[in-house]
Amino acid sequence: MASGDQKFQERKNQPLSPPTPIVEPTTPTKRVLITTLLAGVIGGGAGLVSKHRKAYPNIPTIYATNFAIVAGCYCGAREFVRITRRSEHDDVLNSTIGGLFSGALLGRLQGGPYGALRYSVIFAAMGTASNYAGHKAKAVLENFRNKDSIKLPEWFPIQILDEEALAKKKAQEHKIFAERSFGRLNKEET
Repeated sequence: MASGDQKFQERKNQPLSPPTPIVEPTTPTKRVLITTLLAGVIGGGAGLVSKHRKAYPNIPTIYATNFAIVAGCYCGAREFVRITRRSEHDDVLNSTIGGLFSGALLGRLQGGPYGALRYSVIFAAMGTASNYAGHKAKAVLENFRNKDSIKLPEWFPIQILDEEALAKKKAQEHKIFAERSFGRLNKEET
C-alpha cells in the first residue's frame, strides 16, 4: 500500500496538463448544414409559389423537406468524398463522385435499380454543373468587386462624367438655353 500511496503522491506533484479545448464543428459540417438549410428555405419558397398550394395546404413543407433531404444527401456525399480523397473543397471531381453516390442512394429508394442509375447520372451532372458554375461566378464577382468604377461603352446613352466634362456640358447647356431664350424674345418683339 505504501508504494500505491507513493505513486499517488507523485501524480499529485506533477503539473496539470492544460484542458483540452472545445472543438468547433469543422468546416465541412458547416458547409453541409448551411447548404441544407438554404435548400430547405428555397424549397419552402418554391412550395409557396406552387400552383398546388391551394389544393394541398402543406405543400411548402413537403417541398422544403424534399429539397433539404436531397441537398443534405448530396452535400454530405460530396464532403465525404473530399475528405476521403484529401482534396480541396473546390475540386469538381468531388461533385461528380458525390453526385453519383447520392443519386444512386436516393434513386434506389425512389425508383429501384433503374432509378438508381438514372438518379446517379442526373445528380452527378447537375452537381458538377452547379459546382463549376458557382466557382466561375465567384471568380467573376471577385473580379467585378476589385474594379474601382464601372466603365460604360462610348455609345451608351448614360455616361459617368468627370468634373471637366460636367463643366463643359453645363456650359453647352447654358449656351443652348440662352440661344433659345433670345430666339423667343425676338419672336415676341415682331
